[in-house]
Amino acid sequence: MAERGAEVLRAPLSVGDREVIVSASIGIALQTPHRERTESILRKADLALYRAKAAGKARWALFEATMETDALERLELEADLRQALERNEFRVVYQPIVSLRDGRVVEVEALARWQHPVRGHISPAQFIPIAEETGLIEPLGLSVLEEACRQAVRAQTEVASAQSLVMSVNVSGRQFQAPGLVDQIKRVLAETGLAPNQLKLEITESVLMRDLDGTIDRMKALADIGVRLAIDDFGTGYSSLSYLKQFPVDTLKIDRSFVDGLPSDPQALAIVRGIVALAEALDLSVTAEGIETSAQQEQLRDLGCDRGQGYLFAKPLPAAQLADWIARRSSFGSADLERSAA
Repeated sequence: MAERGAEVLRAPLSVGDREVIVSASIGIALQTPHRERTESILRKADLALYRAKAAGKARWALFEATMETDALERLELEADLRQALERNEFRVVYQPIVSLRDGRVVEVEALARWQHPVRGHISPAQFIPIAEETGLIEPLGLSVLEEACRQAVRAQTEVASAQSLVMSVNVSGRQFQAPGLVDQIKRVLAETGLAPNQLKLEITESVLMRDLDGTIDRMKALADIGVRLAIDDFGTGYSSLSYLKQFPVDTLKIDRSFVDGLPSDPQALAIVRGIVALAEALDLSVTAEGIETSAQQEQLRDLGCDRGQGYLFAKPLPAAQLADWIARRSSFGSADLERSAA
């Protein structure tokens, strides 16, 4: 029944002089043997509908008992998330990004981590989507941005080789669409003393494709003050290559799902080669994420990829360890770097 209904709804509809195509997400709940209140059945169908949407929309899902458990867990996590911001339970860790040519540390990426007092470590994959939906991502994102900029200045002061270090910070969809974003960035840079060209904002493809005119204007405003821009997880979103040349970006980041397949997967190799060639044609730098083996590092370097990050080089580091790690890394010779990576 759900599939038939969805098929009927997919038929084009004429609205004025336009043709509109509608898709449907459907949640299904079955009547139990004992009498059940209508409100209870509708609540279960709603939970199934939420699961259908989370799975990618335009799908149907059948209610399962675990959905109630998941919903309760989500509500509790949302409440804890609000308190976590007030209690400063979030911390920022930093993953180095190195040059694949000579091993120098050229950037670090700031990453939010949540250490719950009872649940322990909570994965960003769990709390970031909830923060996005509830709007809590904006104060959380601002907090990460401020701390990351302060840490970049601190590292530059403590380590001579970090003078040109670039701090990369992820920007969520809600943050990027906020009307006061550019003024907010200006204020943080002024308060922390970080040079604009030493801040790089990472934005995913799917975010860039929302409100294209507004996106381009906002990116140009950020570029005008000197902030660098990167397209994160490039190749996994829905951007049109015809728009790519209009975005004032500096860097394409190759998603780890493509790097995982190197060096043995010919399809992954073809995709990475294509991204690197595209970046070269557009005069952009390329950073590969999730490098875990020397073989991946060597192939990426041979393909012309500029930079890399991953466990091969370093796991995300606490702020207290970042400056020392950069200092030790810069004291290596190029031969030492090759041996340490191997």
